[in-house]
Amino acid sequence: MQKPPQSLDFALKETSPKIGAGAVTGDKLSSTYDLVEQMQYLYVRVVKAKDLPGKDVTGGCDPYVEVKLGNYKGVTKHFEKKNNPEWNQVFAFSKERIQASVLEVYVKDKDVVADDLIGRALFDLNEIPKRIPPDSPLAPQWYRLEDRKGDKAKGELMLAVWMGTQADEAFPEAWHSDAASVGPDAVASIRSKVYLSPKLWYVRVNVIEAQDLVPNDKSRFPEVFVKAVLGNQALRTRISQSKTINPMWNEDLMFVVAEPFEEPLVLSVEDRVGGNKDETLGKCVIPLHIVQRRLDHRPVNSRWLNLEKHVIVDGEKKEIKFASRIHLRICLEGGYHVLDESTHYSSDLRPTAKQLWRPSIGILELGILSAHGLMPMKTKDGRGTTDAYCVAKYGQKWIRTRTIVDNFMPRWNEQYTWEVFDTCTVITVGVFDNGHVHGGAGGARDARIGKVRIRLSTLEADRVYTHSYPLLVLHPSGVKKTGEIQLALRFTCSSLINMLHMYSHPLLPKMHYIHPLSVIQLDVLRHQAMQIVSTRLSRAEPPLRKEVVEYMLDVDSHMWSMRRSKANFFRIMGVLSGLIAVGKWFDQICNWRNPLTTILIHILFIILVLYPELILPTIFLYLFLIGIWNYRWRPRHPPHMDTRLSHADAAHPDELDEEFDTFPTSRPSDIVRMRYDRLRSIAGRVQTVIGDLATQGERFQSLLSWRDPRATTLFVTFCLIAALVLYVTPFQVVALLAGIYILRHPRFRHKLPSTPLNFFRRLPARSDSML
Repeated sequence: MQKPPQSLDFALKETSPKIGAGAVTGDKLSSTYDLVEQMQYLYVRVVKAKDLPGKDVTGGCDPYVEVKLGNYKGVTKHFEKKNNPEWNQVFAFSKERIQASVLEVYVKDKDVVADDLIGRALFDLNEIPKRIPPDSPLAPQWYRLEDRKGDKAKGELMLAVWMGTQADEAFPEAWHSDAASVGPDAVASIRSKVYLSPKLWYVRVNVIEAQDLVPNDKSRFPEVFVKAVLGNQALRTRISQSKTINPMWNEDLMFVVAEPFEEPLVLSVEDRVGGNKDETLGKCVIPLHIVQRRLDHRPVNSRWLNLEKHVIVDGEKKEIKFASRIHLRICLEGGYHVLDESTHYSSDLRPTAKQLWRPSIGILELGILSAHGLMPMKTKDGRGTTDAYCVAKYGQKWIRTRTIVDNFMPRWNEQYTWEVFDTCTVITVGVFDNGHVHGGAGGARDARIGKVRIRLSTLEADRVYTHSYPLLVLHPSGVKKTGEIQLALRFTCSSLINMLHMYSHPLLPKMHYIHPLSVIQLDVLRHQAMQIVSTRLSRAEPPLRKEVVEYMLDVDSHMWSMRRSKANFFRIMGVLSGLIAVGKWFDQICNWRNPLTTILIHILFIILVLYPELILPTIFLYLFLIGIWNYRWRPRHPPHMDTRLSHADAAHPDELDEEFDTFPTSRPSDIVRMRYDRLRSIAGRVQTVIGDLATQGERFQSLLSWRDPRATTLFVTFCLIAALVLYVTPFQVVALLAGIYILRHPRFRHKLPSTPLNFFRRLPARSDSML
């Protein structure tokens, strides 16, 4: 079932940016920072000042520095009453926007009425040196300040001024002239930054038994369970079958935890005394940094821990130690990979423990060049505006570009590198609108503009891919294109043998196969891991906000969606379309639609029957030839979001409204009732198909079960006769006769079903025993 191609507006476009990759230039930059277009900047590092004169009545001054270039002006923070201040702040002015010929640096004294000039330094742009990494940073120098007339003033200023590119080490921390309208408090929120996901561990708590519990009510059999709490995760065992003061469970509880371990594991043994009432019989607190770390499936040593109980005496909580104990095994699992992404597009599959990592197989380089055609995401001063930045995630490393303020065609030209350990992984690049540039309120969110996923295994090694990817976002009103992002991508393989050998390894670490976790467990643990990662990254500076991390990790990918269900159904039909096509072709052969083809198939069949040793070589040779033939039409571009495949361009508005509904639902009862009825009708069809499959399977079982004694008698008799006939008849003769019978001419066929099919359909199933 070949779907029609999606509209050109949503398609991938190949681009030809002016990047250094493949170009022959004398510039050192082209070999180290070659996936982006070079952007020239004038850098000014304001280090410190000394011997500044006092300007107020107390003889002190409140100095700050103003760096001015044409219409652009950058200002440092000011110090109260300090004559020898230190700023160490960098300013970057984009060369393409420079209209002045002189750089002016003023040292001023902050005053209530008007700021006083302490002194200034002027620089001719034609005389400013150029620096290209990896040259050493330019050493700052002391410059004597002068007044407005050009005469010497008191005080000196230490500065470094140079021309450089975005490859300069000072680039990420610099104040940019592009962001001149951003206040000093919000400057931190627009800088580029590299983040690392916290190191995640699974914690396995095997609760074995407890001893000598002391229930408050000794007249009843205790119904005891263990509750385990780790941060905001809480799990409990089932109620023990042995209703005594020495209960047993032997049950595993699994948690996710991140380094550094901030909270302890709290175990409490509780007694179910009523419908919703539980009594605590004892507690123990286990700090995770003392817990054993396990790298493989070898069992860890069990431990007996004392349970403590708190009672209130005269309004004070007192701790009572008594003889009750709990027996358990607890360990940090280093042999698993903690899934914090959707399993379909994971960017990392390595185990937690670093000593189990395999060597890297290559390097992934990503150049985030620019975006164009971005939609206005918010309103400022009565007009639409967008403050765009990019986030890319691969493995444990997240990167965030600087925010380009108020621009629908931002140019970032930033390049980043990742180590690659497995090609069967996906890099995700998202574009967001910064909601905190102009001091957005505490509830402001960074709006999603769109994202791109690229699977590394679809990339050729050492080839530079330069494409413009459509940014598509699904809204309740339908799919919208919010712009395009231009990326340059290169995967460099360091060891071809290691990379090819990876295809023989299991995707996940071996502990996932030796001690597998259930699907439900993995889903719950993945959700907990996502929450931990988003919480930790939102505490960084500048924060990678919760809504950004959740969108990048596809936190809601497991939610029900009618659109996604339809898309998956048609994906299955697309996979089966090859088999269906072969079936139709074989039906045409059997019906002699093309006599010449049918005769050739007869000849091939007879050759294969007479020389069965040719069957497997023929099959593999045929597959080889198909592969070689398809090489001419191999994909030349990386995959991207497909609106047709996703059924996003033809989804019904009500289906999209259901997809964006909260959980639990927030829609009116009549809409929920309609959706429930629709889901019931779909589930009814699925139920019928499953019932039909069960019926066919039960008919096979009833061949020999004597449920229908006459049918089983006939089948058993047929089996005996067939065994005797096949024993005395060569197999090749039987195969030849069967094949010629199946390929017989339509003149010798009739339209009624065959005898074996009639016999099979008459066999009993258990459907008539269903209520």
